[in-house]
Amino acid sequence: MNSKITTAELKLRHDKIRALMSANNIGAVLISTNTNIYYCAGRVFNGFVYIPAEGETLFFVRRPAGLTDKNVIYIKKPEQITEELSKLGITLPENVALELDRISFSDTQRLTKALSIEKPLNASPLISSARAVKTAVEIELIKEAGVHHCNSYKRIPSLFRKGMTDIELQTEIEYDLRKEGCLGLFRVAGESMESFMGHVITGDNADNPSPYDFAMGGAGMDESLPMGCNGSTIEEGSTVMIDMNGNFNGYMTDITRTYGLHLTDAHTLKAHQLSVDIHKALIRFIKPGVAAKDAYLLAQQMVEEAGETDYFMGHRQKAGFIGHGLGIEINEWPVLAPRSKHIFEEGNVIAIEPKFVIPGVGAAGIENTYVVTAEGLECITPLPEDIIELK
Repeated sequence: MNSKITTAELKLRHDKIRALMSANNIGAVLISTNTNIYYCAGRVFNGFVYIPAEGETLFFVRRPAGLTDKNVIYIKKPEQITEELSKLGITLPENVALELDRISFSDTQRLTKALSIEKPLNASPLISSARAVKTAVEIELIKEAGVHHCNSYKRIPSLFRKGMTDIELQTEIEYDLRKEGCLGLFRVAGESMESFMGHVITGDNADNPSPYDFAMGGAGMDESLPMGCNGSTIEEGSTVMIDMNGNFNGYMTDITRTYGLHLTDAHTLKAHQLSVDIHKALIRFIKPGVAAKDAYLLAQQMVEEAGETDYFMGHRQKAGFIGHGLGIEINEWPVLAPRSKHIFEEGNVIAIEPKFVIPGVGAAGIENTYVVTAEGLECITPLPEDIIELK
């Protein structure tokens, strides 16, 4: 367990979940997915976290062997959970919630039968809501990740050599990130979302549609993972958009910067500056209590007034958001989208990424990670924001 994720820190997280359980008349939550186990236990294990509305959190572990916390109970199968609770004098409440948005139908059926639940409630929105507002420790971990992430980005120009392809540059960046301490794993919520350490996209590959709900597409290296770099040579007059992994301690930051090789295209330079200006406007606009959809609409208005709608968040295919929460996963709540129901709260951590695709040149724009504070947004990925010249 990370030394910063103490027993007191875990209790704070459990109590946040309990408060939401009380508001939704849930008697107990059983968590079984890696991401939410990590949030609730401070480490990943194979098993279940049991959080009752009243009483102590219990960790039902199948593997690894050797965990010694006083609330760890080893089991071989989920059918033993009720038996172990009974030994402790605990009766399972009727209104039990499972991660219905994240576990399979067969796992839902098995757990429902094993726990004798008549109809399980859905714990997924409740846990997502709890995770959306970070604790002070979580924010500290994200800021630490941001320092390492920025360190690696500062070295990107030195990794470039003329004649490189996008995959060659991405490989160099991946190696540098790993040396900086990046864990490599890029956690993404949703069965239909996949990625490997991020994206390096140059030239017209930025206009290749992808099946994934990311801001940028790219054909990828193979149809089994149609996303990101496709082996294109980085050519003069084109841009290179770099959006690479920032997971250094289980919590992530998100950074995108645009690089150019003898770039002179006026339209691209205009679009990139508009992205920077949108960031500045949203830094002034976003505060606790502001609706996430209103932040999107402000950006959209600026894009329309600049006449850049056709190129905003894609060209041939568009993304329907300009930002997202992040933490353990890269796509958490709140979502900055036109139909978002989320309201910004102090403690949210968000990535803002207004991007443009200019045919014949490539993608332009930046992405930064921000903490929502009582006063507004604090940028924790401070790097130069102009298009960076590759030499």
